[in-house]
Amino acid sequence: MLLRMSSLFVRTLREDPADAEVASHRLLVRAGYIRRAAPGVYTWLPLGLRVLRKVEAVVREEMEVIGAQEVHFPALLPKEPYEATGRWTEYGPNIFRLQDRKGADYLLAPTHEELFTLLVKDLYSSYKDLPLALYQVQTKYRDEARPRAGLIRGREFVMKDAYSFDVDDQGLEASYLAQRGAYQRIFERLGLEYVVVAATSGAMGGSRSEEFLTPTAIGEDTFVRSPGGYAANVEAVTTVVPPDVPFDDAPAAHVEDTPDTPTIETLVAVANERFPRPDRPWTAADTLKNVVLVAVLPTGERELLVVGLPGDREVDLKRLEAGLAPAEVETATEADFAAHPELVKGYIGPAALGTNRGVDDDGAPLGVRYLLDPRVVTGTRWITGANEPGRHVFDLVAGRDFQAAGQDGAANTVEAAEVRAGDPAPDGSGPLELARGIEIGHIFALGRKYAEALGLTVLDRNGKSVVVTMGSYGIGVTRVMAALAEANHDDAGLAWPVQVAPAHVHVVATGKDPAVFAAAETIAGDLSARGVEVVYDDRPKVSPGVKFADAELLGVPLLVVVGRGLAEGVVEVRPRRAGVAGLGAEQVPVDAVTDRVSTLVEKLLAEG
Repeated sequence: MLLRMSSLFVRTLREDPADAEVASHRLLVRAGYIRRAAPGVYTWLPLGLRVLRKVEAVVREEMEVIGAQEVHFPALLPKEPYEATGRWTEYGPNIFRLQDRKGADYLLAPTHEELFTLLVKDLYSSYKDLPLALYQVQTKYRDEARPRAGLIRGREFVMKDAYSFDVDDQGLEASYLAQRGAYQRIFERLGLEYVVVAATSGAMGGSRSEEFLTPTAIGEDTFVRSPGGYAANVEAVTTVVPPDVPFDDAPAAHVEDTPDTPTIETLVAVANERFPRPDRPWTAADTLKNVVLVAVLPTGERELLVVGLPGDREVDLKRLEAGLAPAEVETATEADFAAHPELVKGYIGPAALGTNRGVDDDGAPLGVRYLLDPRVVTGTRWITGANEPGRHVFDLVAGRDFQAAGQDGAANTVEAAEVRAGDPAPDGSGPLELARGIEIGHIFALGRKYAEALGLTVLDRNGKSVVVTMGSYGIGVTRVMAALAEANHDDAGLAWPVQVAPAHVHVVATGKDPAVFAAAETIAGDLSARGVEVVYDDRPKVSPGVKFADAELLGVPLLVVVGRGLAEGVVEVRPRRAGVAGLGAEQVPVDAVTDRVSTLVEKLLAEG
């Protein structure tokens, strides 16, 4: 394969695009791989498609290894299957909805669980047909409120989604592990560092899920690791709950004047000044902070709630949303406070919340829904608001003086507090460290949620109808490409691993001597004939400086420079980045360059 720069559909840019926030976005646009069509939507150019297709090829090969079969669904889907599973509502504003000319409702698919389920239901009816694994590589759509970072968070993206179908839970476990192993091989073949972390299932449902994250400082996901091997997305981290504390000797709660103390910092300062402890100073961890928030349901309904947590912690909205899914969470507005005058800003206390205000005739808690951090265990003593301006309660004992109030039988605790470096791992494997990463894959043990909703059953060995159990396994193909660009670049441009690069070799003819162009043409042609993928910069009126800048920007792994050295019978061969696979720049005789470069390409491919 030979691509000539003189005819290749590409225009490189010297300036960064104005909306580019991260290196992958900046360089993929500048190098002519993608072009912005709309916020979060990109046009793919020839070089970009070549890289994307190579990523897809690795994914397909590993899916085939585990026996998964490829299908392809439409992106435009009817409403009814998503309505049956509840996701038409649960997705809220995050999906693109539209109507045809007859008024029928459709959506642009964000994911395809429903359609896969219905397809198998239509064709299979016996345990003999299972286990089954199907997958597709398809364009998906989500109406991201804030698309950002180029391909990392867009409104249109390519995803590989696979689904397993089994008769029982043992079969699901085997299918899950097969997919998990395939993911590990995919990312290893792509040369992409990854961490497998426990995750929440969210609106997808299911009993188990794990994310594959590639560590990077610009990642949107925060995850934790411990020395003993624990790893989880922060949304899935559970708090190590301290034991209950005896409170028989606790003094009665008492309200004190604490003027001008609307913040934790000011409250601690006044407490230490006016009500000093005999054993140690008061700290923010002795205070109970009550944060007023709003849970916005997919229907648009707003519910006010308060989260109580130690004052030295902040609320992590992502963690809270994971516990309240499918609702989204936002901070309360002035209108929300106006509708609840019992909530005195800066001085909110449990007495104004939940079951602390009693219950109605049906036993439902009065007042605003109140959820507590798991650290607020029975017997712990707190300083907190007295629901009066300038006043706080001291020695308020959890379980004696106040309690939380869930809703409709829900738990009254919630994992909402930020996770910090040094917090203990839930499994006792040591202190946690925090890092950031890009989610590149997510696998779910879905169980029977979708099969039950859509009636997917088969007859088992005894002729009894059983509900099929399912797994769902996604890889963000376009996001993987962005992650590869993030991990493989320098100040000059991209530096692709050979296994995904748009070509293996970039041949550059420099100067104006016809002999140089003739030799470069021969080298490029000979390499192409040997199966080496070549980009040949044959532009006759472009300066060497521009050609070298373009070569560095495009990021092809090996560079062959035909120029002044040709008079001495040599050309320069060098890697895009010094030291890759132990390679450096070298002068190679013209009659040996095809053999040398072919050998280097084979070496890089083998090591990749």
